[in-house]
Amino acid sequence: MINNLIFVVNSFFQIYFWLILVRCLLSFVPSIDWYKQPYMALKDTTDLYLNLFKKLVPPFGGLDFSPIIAVIVLQILNYLIIFILFQFK
Repeated sequence: MINNLIFVVNSFFQIYFWLILVRCLLSFVPSIDWYKQPYMALKDTTDLYLNLFKKLVPPFGGLDFSPIIAVIVLQILNYLIIFILFQFK
Protein backbone atom coordinates (compact mmCIF):
# COMPACT_ATOMS: atom_id res chain seq x y z
CA MET A 1 0.00 0.00 0.00
CA ILE A 2 2.76 2.44 0.94
CA ASN A 3 4.68 1.53 -2.21
CA ASN A 4 1.70 2.57 -4.32
CA LEU A 5 1.40 5.85 -2.45
CA ILE A 6 5.12 6.52 -2.90
CA PHE A 7 4.77 5.83 -6.62
CA VAL A 8 1.81 8.22 -6.94
CA VAL A 9 3.51 11.01 -4.99
CA ASN A 10 6.74 10.64 -6.94
CA SER A 11 4.84 10.58 -10.24
CA PHE A 12 2.95 13.73 -9.32
CA PHE A 13 6.16 15.60 -8.53
CA GLN A 14 7.84 14.38 -11.71
CA ILE A 15 4.90 15.40 -13.89
CA TYR A 16 4.80 18.82 -12.26
CA PHE A 17 8.56 19.18 -12.79
CA TRP A 18 8.11 18.50 -16.51
CA LEU A 19 5.21 20.95 -16.71
CA ILE A 20 7.40 23.67 -15.20
CA LEU A 21 10.22 22.82 -17.58
CA VAL A 22 7.93 22.99 -20.61
CA ARG A 23 6.47 26.28 -19.33
CA CYS A 24 9.94 27.78 -19.00
CA LEU A 25 11.05 26.61 -22.44
CA LEU A 26 7.87 27.89 -24.09
CA SER A 27 8.40 31.30 -22.51
CA PHE A 28 11.28 31.78 -24.98
CA VAL A 29 8.91 31.41 -27.94
CA PRO A 30 7.48 34.89 -28.60
CA SER A 31 4.67 33.77 -30.92
CA ILE A 32 2.80 31.73 -28.30
CA ASP A 33 -0.58 33.09 -27.32
CA TRP A 34 -0.88 32.22 -23.64
CA TYR A 35 -4.64 32.86 -23.75
CA LYS A 36 -5.35 29.85 -26.00
CA GLN A 37 -5.48 26.22 -24.98
CA PRO A 38 -3.40 24.19 -24.12
CA TYR A 39 -1.02 27.02 -23.24
CA MET A 40 -3.51 28.68 -20.91
CA ALA A 41 -3.96 25.45 -18.91
CA LEU A 42 -0.19 25.03 -18.67
CA LYS A 43 0.26 28.64 -17.57
CA ASP A 44 -2.52 28.46 -14.99
CA THR A 45 -1.24 25.19 -13.56
CA THR A 46 2.39 26.21 -13.20
CA ASP A 47 2.05 29.91 -12.39
CA LEU A 48 0.32 29.15 -9.09
CA TYR A 49 3.56 27.63 -7.85
CA LEU A 50 6.05 29.78 -9.77
CA ASN A 51 4.54 33.07 -8.60
CA LEU A 52 5.48 32.18 -5.02
CA PHE A 53 9.13 32.30 -6.03
CA LYS A 54 8.84 35.29 -8.36
CA LYS A 55 7.93 37.36 -5.30
CA LEU A 56 11.01 36.12 -3.41
CA VAL A 57 13.65 36.12 -6.16
CA PRO A 58 13.88 39.33 -8.20
CA PRO A 59 15.09 39.19 -11.81
CA PHE A 60 18.85 39.53 -12.12
CA GLY A 61 20.24 41.10 -15.28
CA GLY A 62 16.93 40.65 -17.07
CA LEU A 63 16.82 36.91 -16.32
CA ASP A 64 14.30 35.27 -14.04
CA PHE A 65 15.95 32.67 -11.83
CA SER A 66 12.83 31.93 -9.81
CA PRO A 67 11.93 28.77 -11.81
CA ILE A 68 15.31 27.28 -10.91
CA ILE A 69 14.68 27.90 -7.22
CA ALA A 70 11.12 26.58 -7.62
CA VAL A 71 12.35 23.33 -9.20
CA ILE A 72 14.97 22.85 -6.48
CA VAL A 73 12.35 23.34 -3.75
CA LEU A 74 9.99 20.99 -5.61
CA GLN A 75 12.65 18.26 -5.70
CA ILE A 76 13.48 18.77 -2.02
CA LEU A 77 9.79 18.46 -1.14
CA ASN A 78 9.57 15.31 -3.24
CA TYR A 79 12.51 13.68 -1.47
CA LEU A 80 11.27 14.81 1.94
CA ILE A 81 7.78 13.38 1.42
CA ILE A 82 9.15 10.13 -0.03
CA PHE A 83 11.53 9.85 2.95
CA ILE A 84 8.64 10.32 5.39
CA LEU A 85 6.55 7.74 3.54
CA PHE A 86 9.43 5.25 3.68
CA GLN A 87 9.37 5.54 7.47
CA PHE A 88 5.88 3.98 7.47
CA LYS A 89 7.04 0.89 5.53
